[in-house]
Amino acid sequence: MAVQSWSDVLKSSKKTALIHDGKRKIHYLFTDGKEMAEEYDLKTDELIVRKWRHKSTLGVQGSWLLEVGESLAGPVASLESDMIKENSSNPVFMRKDTKTSFQWRIRNLSYPKDVFSVSLDHSERCIIIKTSNKKYYKKFNIPDLDRSQLPLDDSALSFTHANNTLIVSYKKPEEILTFEQELLKELKKLKGSAEGDVDCKTQ
Repeated sequence: MAVQSWSDVLKSSKKTALIHDGKRKIHYLFTDGKEMAEEYDLKTDELIVRKWRHKSTLGVQGSWLLEVGESLAGPVASLESDMIKENSSNPVFMRKDTKTSFQWRIRNLSYPKDVFSVSLDHSERCIIIKTSNKKYYKKFNIPDLDRSQLPLDDSALSFTHANNTLIVSYKKPEEILTFEQELLKELKKLKGSAEGDVDCKTQ
């Protein structure tokens, strides 16, 4: 079963845990050299961040690419970056899951809800957001379903709009919910060192 194969990939990865700042941080190193880092809230067990890093064909370490969470751009001293800034009123797209749904938020969209159309494209395995005024268009996939090779379900998709933010939700299928619960149990067994400990316990 496909879910099992992704589960096997995770099990065979080298995992390191760190408990810091109210979060359980897990670093995965896969056999193909890819890396994944996740952060869970210690109180709620909710996934806050998931990011990936790949090596280039020349073996150079790439930069982290965010899959879940919000990128927190720190202050950059570069003069050039001060001059070229993204307009603060541009739409901001981010993924922030709940326990039962994959969820995406697009801020700075001031149009009324009936302008938006949110649908699934089964052939391209993605979600498409369109506006009838042709002011916004976004196409994105659900990596979790792709990794587990699970079909898309139209009835799982919903959206709402409030405070200039479009919130798109996709209800997690049973297979994903079971998989996430089992994974969390495994992650909690990892000996997480506190930040500052040099000896990082690896499984």
